[in-house]
Amino acid sequence: MTDALYKPLPRPADTEAARPRLDLGLRPALLLVLVVMLAVIFLAALSVGSVQIPFEQVIRVLAGGEADRSAWTNIILKFRLPKATTAVLAGAALGVSGLMMQTFFRNPLAGPFVLGISSGASLGVALVVLSTGTVGGVLLAGFGLLGDLQLAGAAALGAGLTMVIVLLVAGRVQSSMTLLILGLMMGYLVTAVVSLLLYFAIPERIQAYINWTFGSFGGVTWAQMPILAGGVLLGLVGALALTKSLNALLLGEGYARSLGMNTGLMRIAVVTATALLAGTVTAFCGPVGFVGIAVPHLCRGLFNTSDHRLLVPATILMGAVVALVASLIAEVPGSSIVLPLNAVTSLIGAPVVIAVILQRRNVQQAFG
Repeated sequence: MTDALYKPLPRPADTEAARPRLDLGLRPALLLVLVVMLAVIFLAALSVGSVQIPFEQVIRVLAGGEADRSAWTNIILKFRLPKATTAVLAGAALGVSGLMMQTFFRNPLAGPFVLGISSGASLGVALVVLSTGTVGGVLLAGFGLLGDLQLAGAAALGAGLTMVIVLLVAGRVQSSMTLLILGLMMGYLVTAVVSLLLYFAIPERIQAYINWTFGSFGGVTWAQMPILAGGVLLGLVGALALTKSLNALLLGEGYARSLGMNTGLMRIAVVTATALLAGTVTAFCGPVGFVGIAVPHLCRGLFNTSDHRLLVPATILMGAVVALVASLIAEVPGSSIVLPLNAVTSLIGAPVVIAVILQRRNVQQAFG
């Protein structure tokens, strides 16, 4: 029996006409506010930490000058700037991947973490990280799967394969709740395989993998940045190119076909973009949870629209802001303590998901 939460969604135009309208002139202003917030929080991420650096010193270093203390210049350029840049890229990628999955499955609780996509990426990383010293380590090493590019590729492949399986299952079930449960079961299945790899891995690899699962934006170096940025930017360009298709998918694939769209090609494009975004970020930052679910809902609530031509850029900005805030909180400014990133993102994202569940009657309008 299909719950009202999962009935086919109405047309975006019909839904927006039926609910309180946000002045269209305010939407560009809200985007500008997000841009300003992103700039301010980015500078704060470079200034705040175990060592406090004045804002004017940060701006001077970013402009190509030298800080009053040489140590501040090194801290900013070698540690905080790549970390903040990684947070921006990761937040934007996870937010957009969650937005595409929620639209594609027409399910407000869909996301890389819930549907097992992040687990699939984790399996790809586990095969690379844990293979050295395991029973199959020599075989995997023979294929050269130990570089940064191979790590990102393995994660994207794992995410893509998992989403393909979810898509195949989605065609055989009618209830989206059933699909969510199956996605969670896929996550448990992948976790079981990872547990077997952990059992046979050498201690050093086990510790490295466990540290990776905590999530962190601080592990990416400037040498690795082109791979991370390249994968994320490619996925974001794909998402921006799919905005028209995503709008059509709000009414289902039948409506998209009636507009003359190739739904098969559309599926492949969405799967590829989502796997690339979620897989690349997971490879370098760990399985960061809840950002992909929470950020799209925050943007829908803020802009009061379902038009992906606005939602995609808004989600990029909001995702970057949320990731930077989570990174700042995890740093515990003024101390040398660094909290697990996943714990912080869960504290931010879980209340949003709970609110969505508690407001089930309004979710259909939120998607419209």
